[in-house]
Amino acid sequence: MSTHPIATHRLIANMTANGTRKNCEGKECIYYDGYWIRFYPIPEDTLANRKMLIDHLTRRTFHHTESGINTPGERLEEARNAYETQTDPLRRRVNGAMLAGALFNRATDIFTAIVELESKGIRVSRGNELMKECGDCFKQALELGKQVKHYSGEEGIDELWGEPFKAFTQSTSQVLESRYRKIAQTMRDIDRIGIYLSQALEKKMLFRDVIPLLDRLIESAKLQLETMKTDEAFFTVWPEFIANRETLDAYSPAIRKSSVRQQHQIQKGVNLIREGTALITYLSEARVPMPKSMQQFLEQCDAFDLEV
Repeated sequence: MSTHPIATHRLIANMTANGTRKNCEGKECIYYDGYWIRFYPIPEDTLANRKMLIDHLTRRTFHHTESGINTPGERLEEARNAYETQTDPLRRRVNGAMLAGALFNRATDIFTAIVELESKGIRVSRGNELMKECGDCFKQALELGKQVKHYSGEEGIDELWGEPFKAFTQSTSQVLESRYRKIAQTMRDIDRIGIYLSQALEKKMLFRDVIPLLDRLIESAKLQLETMKTDEAFFTVWPEFIANRETLDAYSPAIRKSSVRQQHQIQKGVNLIREGTALITYLSEARVPMPKSMQQFLEQCDAFDLEV
């Protein structure tokens, strides 16, 4: 099995405790589960800051999931009725996703109202009916979120769907600790995809020149994964990631004449590279693991590796 440079994300001995911080090549990093990850200060745990975090996580959830499910909160009862009366299993799943979207938006609408009341000096306790309804909406949305798919259509992505609910029920520091753990898990999966894909390709002489391109994509995908869009570094990190992705997407072995067998192998190899590039992109942008998609891809790599 091949090895790959991991730069600032190099796997290290388990002697380092999770939560340890240090400067890594000019940036402040925090250690979680084998990776040093770019660190961002934890904001004060106020309702206003929690609302901003919930809003951000909710927008991110809708951005990375299937289209058509961002149902406005005021249409909650319509969405619920459509879901409860739908009998076709495939359509019912989509109606369930639309209802989950309405519940999420209703919860954020209520939380927005609570924050506005607090800004006027009116304190709303955890036992208040508004708080209870907000929590119930998040909880129902989380349960229905199991029916929501990633925008690729490949699989559900409930870990991402559950993040706004966590931001409502947990402290800001707990939510951000969970974020770093998810980032570390996703980096691990990106590295694993790179290892399997490289192992499958490097045995075929036709594809040996693609390995450095793949290494660059993996490293830039992990840098993108750890970097917030509000960070000035994003203006450097994002273009590098996209350029590396486009280079790999456009790759084809440089060969003047090829046999029918080689043409077949080239086509399969190029398709495998493009599928791997897409999966790495999904993981880097969603910032959560996609275990089903990854396992299927690793099996494809193994199958290609075994071809003579």
